[in-house]
Amino acid sequence: MITSKQRAALRGMANGLSPIFQIGKGGICENFLKQVDEALEARELIKITILETAGMKAREACNLVADKVGAEPVQAIGSRFVLYRESRENKTIEL
Repeated sequence: MITSKQRAALRGMANGLSPIFQIGKGGICENFLKQVDEALEARELIKITILETAGMKAREACNLVADKVGAEPVQAIGSRFVLYRESRENKTIEL
């Protein structure tokens, strides 16, 4: 669990990030979760976009993906959300 100050710092870091994944009409499948898991291990902080065809809100998708991959939801605004998980081998972000 991260504190509100840590969450605020992560939101600031995520501000300049571009989304690296999109959730569309296919929804959230196992292959998508595997790719998110690998990206979190490599980057620690990622941004994901939800397309209108997905049929879910950013907060719903954020919580679902975070639970499945063991990440912390940082922020969900509009059609985008940010996830954080400390890397085991490539730790770059100091909180």
